[in-house]
Amino acid sequence: MGGDGVTEAGAAGAAPGIVNVANGLTVARLLLVPVFVWFLLAGGTSGRTVAFAAYAVASVTDLLDGELARRRGLITDFGKIADPIADKALTGAALITLTYLGELAWWVTAIIVVRELAVTGLRFWVIRQGVIAASRGGKAKTMLQIVAISLYVLPVHIDLIREIVMGAAVVVTVVTGGDYVARAVRLRRAVR
Repeated sequence: MGGDGVTEAGAAGAAPGIVNVANGLTVARLLLVPVFVWFLLAGGTSGRTVAFAAYAVASVTDLLDGELARRRGLITDFGKIADPIADKALTGAALITLTYLGELAWWVTAIIVVRELAVTGLRFWVIRQGVIAASRGGKAKTMLQIVAISLYVLPVHIDLIREIVMGAAVVVTVVTGGDYVARAVRLRRAVR
């Protein structure tokens, strides 16, 4: 996930095909979501361990697919749409399931899920003008969410640590949401 800049749509050269490694990683992440939820709901040490492994693999695909798409020129319309959907599906499924299990406060899930859905809506609002690349704050938000959710999924009890990390994730999620709104508005104005 690179930089704070904006990548304009319609880069020069031949358009990449829809079947590529970046899109494959996005689809793999989507397919891992139900596996993750199934094992998280199954519970127990083995269920939690498998859920954690599925979440970890899915999270790695999240970190790799955008980077590969940009470096190898594999940005496609499918990827622009599917990647944020896969990201939100994984994060949303994790938070909602943890709340359902009574391990995470509903308001934490509500704040993060509403912010993520709003940012996805903004992405679609500006998709014809360009792609807003992840900022450093956005990358920090993603890493904090991944670490916080991982700490909740792991079959160990480290309540204070996971609550502190989740609290930091909530704060950064809200702050970066505001930044994303400002960047989306600037992109729309610049194109007009």
